[in-house]
Amino acid sequence: MVVHSAAERVLAGLDPEQRSAVTAPAGPVCILAGAGTGKTRAVTSRIAHRALTGGISPRHVLAVTFTARAAAEMRARLTALGVTGVQARTFHAAALRQVRYFAPRLLAGRAMPELLDSKVRVVTLAAAKVGLRADRAAARDLAGEIEWAKSSLVEPAEYVVAAAKALRDTPHEPAKVAEVFAAYEKLKRGNGVIDFEDMLRAAVWGIEEHPDVAEQVRGQYRHFVVDEYQDVNPLQQRLLEAWLGGRDDLTVVGDASQTIYSFTGATSSYLVDFPRRHRGATVVRLVRDYRSTPQVVGLANAVISQARGAEARLRLELVGQRPPGPEPELRIFTDEPAEASAVAARCRALIDGGTPARQIAVLFRINAQSEAYEKALTEAEVPYVVQGAERFFERPEVRQAMVALRAATRSIPGETPLPAAVLDGLSAVGWAPDAAPAGGAARERWEALAALVQLAEEYASTPEVLPIGEAAAVERPVTLADFNDELARRAAQQHVPTVDGVTLASLHSAKGLEWDAVFLVGLAEGTLPTGYAKTPEQVEEERRLLYVGITRAREWLWLSYAAARSPGGRARRPSRFLPQLDRSGGTERAGAGAGAVRRTERRRNQIVSCRICGATLLAGADRKLGRCPTCPSDIDEGLYERLRDWRQRVAGAQKVPAYVVFTDATLTALAERQPGRTEELIAIAGIGPRKLGLYGETVLALVGGAAVDDVCPEKTFEIES
Repeated sequence: MVVHSAAERVLAGLDPEQRSAVTAPAGPVCILAGAGTGKTRAVTSRIAHRALTGGISPRHVLAVTFTARAAAEMRARLTALGVTGVQARTFHAAALRQVRYFAPRLLAGRAMPELLDSKVRVVTLAAAKVGLRADRAAARDLAGEIEWAKSSLVEPAEYVVAAAKALRDTPHEPAKVAEVFAAYEKLKRGNGVIDFEDMLRAAVWGIEEHPDVAEQVRGQYRHFVVDEYQDVNPLQQRLLEAWLGGRDDLTVVGDASQTIYSFTGATSSYLVDFPRRHRGATVVRLVRDYRSTPQVVGLANAVISQARGAEARLRLELVGQRPPGPEPELRIFTDEPAEASAVAARCRALIDGGTPARQIAVLFRINAQSEAYEKALTEAEVPYVVQGAERFFERPEVRQAMVALRAATRSIPGETPLPAAVLDGLSAVGWAPDAAPAGGAARERWEALAALVQLAEEYASTPEVLPIGEAAAVERPVTLADFNDELARRAAQQHVPTVDGVTLASLHSAKGLEWDAVFLVGLAEGTLPTGYAKTPEQVEEERRLLYVGITRAREWLWLSYAAARSPGGRARRPSRFLPQLDRSGGTERAGAGAGAVRRTERRRNQIVSCRICGATLLAGADRKLGRCPTCPSDIDEGLYERLRDWRQRVAGAQKVPAYVVFTDATLTALAERQPGRTEELIAIAGIGPRKLGLYGETVLALVGGAAVDDVCPEKTFEIES
């Protein structure tokens, strides 16, 4: 009875789709989960429900994530649901644990080789070996290329062909990169070290080539969950298949529309092909968005609805569940400094209005865009943190604070509450819990140490649970020594705590995060999509980047671009991905016929996309047609001639030039787009409420096939004086 009620509590509050995912039978299950649809809740509830109903044992579950933060969140949620013992780890952490455990058996008693934390140093040496000088930036690019190859199961001798097939934009000639790759592998072996990809390969090799290891691993792990499955690369998929060993108790969760890491070797093909690879798989779609307002959700849907390619087959049309919020804003500026200043001013206004700075983010395509916003925010006295630019635990003040906290364990009594102990320890480096000091650098230092205090408060609220035997456990308060160990662990994993400032981040580093207010900036052609996106697949990934950025916003969303990079600079076009923004923001007008008429007074400032290629339209005639002048016309010539005949009769009856009724461009747009409803009619530039009232029903009748003589008694067109 207790187990039954606990399992029922797991199901409480789930929506119908989440419940379907949770209660799906054992076997292959694919959960297609849109942004903000509660995928973590669904997957942890599935594990908990199966465990609490006796279907599985938690200790036989391996849940794989892509970040330590996601793994920690999964463990915390499972604990809250009353289930402990599930192994939730990243691919690398799970592989490292297994390789270390089996190393004596696999390596004939030798210790596991040292693990490289970075390829850059060895790559620099490898480049020199083949006559290539590489500074740190060039070495990072080469390291990234080697990482892609190894993640894609490509050997040095295969690199040139594989890079050509993948249309890689290589940092040097592919043959030279292959030489560096080969030299890198040789140097590693000579120095007795391995990298992260070697570790994953070792885990695969240990299972595939050693039956005793395979038997032990598969006996331990019998049920598998993989989060963010659209980001799996071929090497990780190979490891997953080795773990499975032909079994099919696998639940995967992903969203093809958030596939944005293909440059690292990640591919959504495993998610797209899951039903084909796993016959009889259960597929569940989560589409209720609990994160964002309907206005944000509507814009996200509009952007991704234009997607093409394999990933588009699995796109989800989200349904906003939150109350309505403000319409997304589109702003156009003369240059980037003006854009940055306006963003900083709005951030200042949001903070003054009560929005916490940590709930605001400025997102851009490339890290180089950050500098203008750092400067503008500093001038506006808005605190900020750069996500991913400088790792938190690498900052000098944080390293100094960690030394001070370790020293404080010798002088602070062990029973001192953790927050008080941390405050005492930080006093040695001159930190006090007063207001942040003036000055950008000093304020950043204060906020970094304040984040340590906040981290201590969060850590202290979770007492450590010590296992005692199989049936009992005991809790004890965490100490400063425990906290120091936790900081060391997080430093190793680069787990960055939240600093109370506006987040500046690239769109790639923002994935998985969310904020109340989001600024998407620099949305110009050449930046998003980047000028380096040459193929249709690369352009589509750029579209998905914008989609990811939009779906980070809970309530307030700003989109902007600058017509030029610098004052007086060369003009740029807005991003082709920007759709018309007021699709869900219309109001009704009385006397407009049966349908609702959307607002038209702001049409000049709306963004209109080509209905054929998706490019943003700027010229008035192009906006009327709804397509680029170079895109093929699908005009109905017969309809166009009927419209011309009707216009001539109306103009004659009203004694006005024909263009006063409708211009040639408007007639062409009508004959091409062939609107069937009032909403479609008023979406055509040049048809406002007045002309809709005068001619709307007649035009719709003509589009529907009516003859001009049937709709054209002259008295119909007399205009009241």
